Amino acid sequence: MSNELIDFLIVSIALLAIGIYGVSVKRNFIRMLFAIEIIINAANLNLVAFARFIPNSEGQTLALFSIAVAAAEVAVGLALIIVAYRMYKNIDVADFRSLKG
Repeated sequence: MSNELIDFLIVSIALLAIGIYGVSVKRNFIRMLFAIEIIINAANLNLVAFARFIPNSEGQTLALFSIAVAAAEVAVGLALIIVAYRMYKNIDVADFRSLKG
């Protein structure tokens, strides 16, 4: 591995750690959605970095599909946030436990 690839991997690991921290600690649904997006961006960075350094790799194509899926995930997540806010006037994840069955 070259030094440039290691630099990409260090940034990706930092993004992954920030995203996992955001998902595990934050209770606000919007902040959790942002943290999930940071995790997806860390995975995309890995895909593009390895596609750059390994010949005949389809990492960039897979990253483009991942970006499209992430955009759809954000649209659905924001729609759920709007519905939950209209019903409960709050977007705290702990309050959504009453949505069972």
